[in-house]
Amino acid sequence: MKIFLTEFHYKKNYKNASDFITAALMYTVLSVPSFFYLLVVKIRNFLYKKNIIKSFKPSVYTISVGNLTTGGTGKTPVTAEIANFLHNKKKKNTVILSRGYGGKLSNKNVNVISDGKNVNFKAEDAGDEPYWLSMNCRGTGVLTCSNRVKAAKYACENLNAECLILDDGFQHLRLKRDLNILVVDSKKQFSNGCVLPLGALREPLCEIDRADKIIVVNKNFNDKQAKTFARYLRKKYKKPSFVCSMVPDIIYNIHTQEPLFDNENPAMIAFSAIAQPEQFYNFLRMYDVLETKNYPDHHLYTCDDLNDLNNLKQKYNAQIIVTTEKDAVKIKEISSEKDNIYALKLKPVLDMKSLLE
Repeated sequence: MKIFLTEFHYKKNYKNASDFITAALMYTVLSVPSFFYLLVVKIRNFLYKKNIIKSFKPSVYTISVGNLTTGGTGKTPVTAEIANFLHNKKKKNTVILSRGYGGKLSNKNVNVISDGKNVNFKAEDAGDEPYWLSMNCRGTGVLTCSNRVKAAKYACENLNAECLILDDGFQHLRLKRDLNILVVDSKKQFSNGCVLPLGALREPLCEIDRADKIIVVNKNFNDKQAKTFARYLRKKYKKPSFVCSMVPDIIYNIHTQEPLFDNENPAMIAFSAIAQPEQFYNFLRMYDVLETKNYPDHHLYTCDDLNDLNNLKQKYNAQIIVTTEKDAVKIKEISSEKDNIYALKLKPVLDMKSLLE
């Protein structure tokens, strides 16, 4: 159902009468719940705007990184890039606040996934994104809690935070921020322009006005479309808009850390459990990918999954298995070096100085 809805949300052209009739039926069925969802969002945002529902302002500089749509837009790598810039360049003691979606830990209390020095939980407990952030933002604390106010207070009182980053926080109005960054995918953009469940929007497009700055994430090899879209957003919403290009860096063995060299092109099986898997596979198009396998977003891998992947590798006579770094942190726990699993590392290219000034 989730895959079907995603295709419906982002499909713009209908090639035959059957597709058009299906789309018309979906619009009819989903319009009513979408209207009530929009009504609830509007009332909630109005109450926060008029200060009827109070927001909490942390005592330290707070940045929010989030999006308007469901699914992946690249906000987690952007969050990591900001955290590393603040820690390495600005020498700020930074803490990332995450909800901890997909992990086994209860997020009713504050979980210290990383204190900036030690990573305290495995990916299956922490959730794939908080764990990935902990491993890729050394020196930065990572907390998970559904109550971001409680997490913010904990970070200031116990981790001596000088700066907070609210991961996936655009809709979290209970916590005030000094810089509100909206992340948009250059290709997916705003789906069909409708809110859930009719479209992929969590909020109506008018809420873009709450953003201080916009980042258009480009996951394609050509950034022409991303630059055009960024100019459009800059002109329409009068917001500073930046392009962040996600470019392939290296493919490395998740157990030995050994990279594939430029002259190597082994036959491979690729798999992922992310919101937009086709973009990951597009990064591998210069490699010899024999088959791909998709799992639900935030999927927790089991030994049966690993056996299925190894069977696929054997069936197609592939040499290695490749996945995303987000998936690698989860499957590493149940795999070994002999499974020959590699991860594709992506590198965000973004003008951090201009973004944070």
